[in-house]
Amino acid sequence: AGLLRRAIGYVPQESFLFSRSISGNIGFGVDEPEEEAVLSATKVSRLEKDIDQFPRGWQEQVGERGVTLSGGQKQRAALARALLVRPTILLLDDSLSAVDTQTEKEILTELTGATDSITTLVVAQRISSILHADRIYVLDEGRVAEEGTHEELLKNNGLYAETYRLQLLSDELEDM
Repeated sequence: AGLLRRAIGYVPQESFLFSRSISGNIGFGVDEPEEEAVLSATKVSRLEKDIDQFPRGWQEQVGERGVTLSGGQKQRAALARALLVRPTILLLDDSLSAVDTQTEKEILTELTGATDSITTLVVAQRISSILHADRIYVLDEGRVAEEGTHEELLKNNGLYAETYRLQLLSDELEDM
């Protein structure tokens, strides 16, 4: 069970952080994390761009459950922690829901290169999170309603295509 647990990186929507430093939270679960690996993981998660905001930088204490961080910063710290363990399987459970759409795009671009040798399963409500997935499964009331690539699902003109169009419209309205 220990080997299996170490092979899986899991990032939930509601990330749990400990009352310790940002770097301590990211390195949690790794005996002696190398600074370069931590920096690489935070680059992928785009958390590194926020470090300057904190008076103590990487050593900023985040408080119980990460109370001093925004929801998006918590999610990005949890993603960096999961990447740091170099899992074989990465499960992202709506883990970018609190991140703005521009940062989400940046993270997804970084993830594409960083997870080449990792099987990545993404559970998401925002279609932008799964556009480039090899295979997409659309659930409706707990059952698989459709499956395919983004292009195939758009051609089917079903639930996925309808949801995609609604999300595009919503994004356009937000940009106005």
